[in-house]
Amino acid sequence: MTAQIPQWLKEMVGKNKAALRTQRALQAQSSLDGRALHTVCVEARCPNRGECFNCGDATFMILGGICTRGCKFCAVTKQTPLPPDENEPENVARTVKEWNIRYAVLTSPTRDDLKDGGAGHFARVIEAIRAVSPQVQTEPLVPDFRGKKEDLQTVLAARPAVLAHNIETVPELYDGVRVGADYRRSLDLLVHAKKVVPNIFTKSGIMLGLGETQEQIKRTLQDLRSVGVDLLTIGQYLAPSKNHHPVLRYPEPQEYQDWKEYALSIGFLGAACGPLVRSSYRAGALYKEALLAQKLS
Repeated sequence: MTAQIPQWLKEMVGKNKAALRTQRALQAQSSLDGRALHTVCVEARCPNRGECFNCGDATFMILGGICTRGCKFCAVTKQTPLPPDENEPENVARTVKEWNIRYAVLTSPTRDDLKDGGAGHFARVIEAIRAVSPQVQTEPLVPDFRGKKEDLQTVLAARPAVLAHNIETVPELYDGVRVGADYRRSLDLLVHAKKVVPNIFTKSGIMLGLGETQEQIKRTLQDLRSVGVDLLTIGQYLAPSKNHHPVLRYPEPQEYQDWKEYALSIGFLGAACGPLVRSSYRAGALYKEALLAQKLS
């Protein structure tokens, strides 16, 4: 049975939606439209995009806005995708410089139609950003590349600061929620990133409200730590439409704080946990948190 959204969460989402009407947010959207750039903020209907656009921040969705898989929680369009835009690396790099972004997060839809899953395009965007803004750190949030380690290595060779890949939910829910994905394959990707670049930070995230139990959440966090994941995000699942997987639970804010404390207690260097937290939310701050924790350890 679908849970009823609590009033306190409606107010949080409403506040962020109102922020989309400010001049700065409208200018940000206009800038993206002018270069035909996609963001996960818009494509995935992120509830934080008003806040982030007003801070001059965005998560760039490269490789178009169409996904080749059909996850039951995601708002990204599922159709036949277009070929990669050859001008996209340069356009993203210019936008990063114009917006004065210091920490750039890049993600993409899953592109199983491409031989390398889009890995080469990820690398070209990272390199283009570095060419015009050498001081900018990058965080690619990558798909699973169908388990092809050479594609992951292509992204890592571009020297990002963080390699992110979301586990999304507990393994018990994969068959019904993550079509075409595999829990073990995602863990293996995170393991391999550390093998290739031992000093890189790795990052992953899960959503709550899909039907997971407390014990399943705990085991999933333990699995992520067992493969060396450094950074964690936990947020509330919000169904994009009635045709998506229903929301079965809305945890109170205190539960997110409890999970953050647990995550730090088992060795994560940083954790962002809250109802509206998404994998790229305040990613630069979480990266700095990890640097400090590493220095103090």
